[in-house]
Amino acid sequence: MIVDQQNPAPYVPAAERYEDAQFRRCGSSGLKLSPISLGLWHNFGDDKPLAVQRGIIRRAFDRGVTHFDLANNYGPPAGSAEENFGRILRRDFSGHRDKMVISSKAGWYMWDGPYGFGGSRKYLMSSLDQSLERLGLDYVDIFYHHRPDPDTPLEESMYALRDIVASGKALYVGISSYGPQLTAEAAEIMAGEGVPLLIHQPSYSLVNRWVEQPDESGSSLLEAAADNGLGVIAFSPLAQGLLTDRYLDGVPEGSRAGSGKMNRDFLSRENLEMVAGLNEIARERGQSLAQMAIAWVLRDQGPETVTSTIIGASSVEQLDTNLDALGNLDFDTDELRRIDEIAHDAGINQWAGATESRTSAE
Repeated sequence: MIVDQQNPAPYVPAAERYEDAQFRRCGSSGLKLSPISLGLWHNFGDDKPLAVQRGIIRRAFDRGVTHFDLANNYGPPAGSAEENFGRILRRDFSGHRDKMVISSKAGWYMWDGPYGFGGSRKYLMSSLDQSLERLGLDYVDIFYHHRPDPDTPLEESMYALRDIVASGKALYVGISSYGPQLTAEAAEIMAGEGVPLLIHQPSYSLVNRWVEQPDESGSSLLEAAADNGLGVIAFSPLAQGLLTDRYLDGVPEGSRAGSGKMNRDFLSRENLEMVAGLNEIARERGQSLAQMAIAWVLRDQGPETVTSTIIGASSVEQLDTNLDALGNLDFDTDELRRIDEIAHDAGINQWAGATESRTSAE
């Protein structure tokens, strides 16, 4: 565990943090989320100074970010992001818990043996208990099944989510990386149990548009979510850093690719030429490429508009730059046409297999 070597002054949130803040209703629920949420997938494990983590979280809250996204296996090591966030909560946000939306997830590998991954009732409930202990909380606002499990009946996973809400350990529940048909099936089960799914968290970016593509049912994920009253919160809107200006002139030290956290195959000549073309459009819009990529995910798509997108941050400066994307979320027809002519699938969707159909109970 990180040992904090600094003793910063007590945190007092910015009084004006809601003045320019934007919020979007999440699906058909009454919950509203900030259009940009802070994700703790990277940069909040024991490999980063706690003082830096604290500064990022404070700044996010000061700028109107209310949703903080975690999972049981975030780190490194797994679980450390929740532990570190819990420490920051206790020190800086103990009086502000009701002004925050805190989420966690379970589904991917977390511990050894047959009960440390998947979608079984045992795993989901045990994992949430462990997450709450690490966070130092009685409940999370949103608990997700992190990915579909082909070895577990869908009903078992959904009934576990139902009972988690009934227990008071989560206020809402959601799913992540489910395909369109499976999303509709899960939503139907939960609606029948009186605990509607709140939200779906898929990967989505300019170069990873699987959520827009119809499956064999004829529906896209965005359509399935909208039809069933789910909000959508997109992760990896920057395609794990590909949609930034960091790789236009090679692979810098300290970057995700340079530190081994990004598959360097993503940095193919074809992908980098695409990124350069998109960067030119962003420059004409007066935005960085990262800002345009975030804005594009949040653009108005009518009923299928994304509720929020999750960004990471390794510094306060990076956080501020990305939050400034909210200053221009509008795209004209010509911009969208040019983007579509340049952008193509970059092969970065590592979670594609998780969307496949699962077992149903007989």
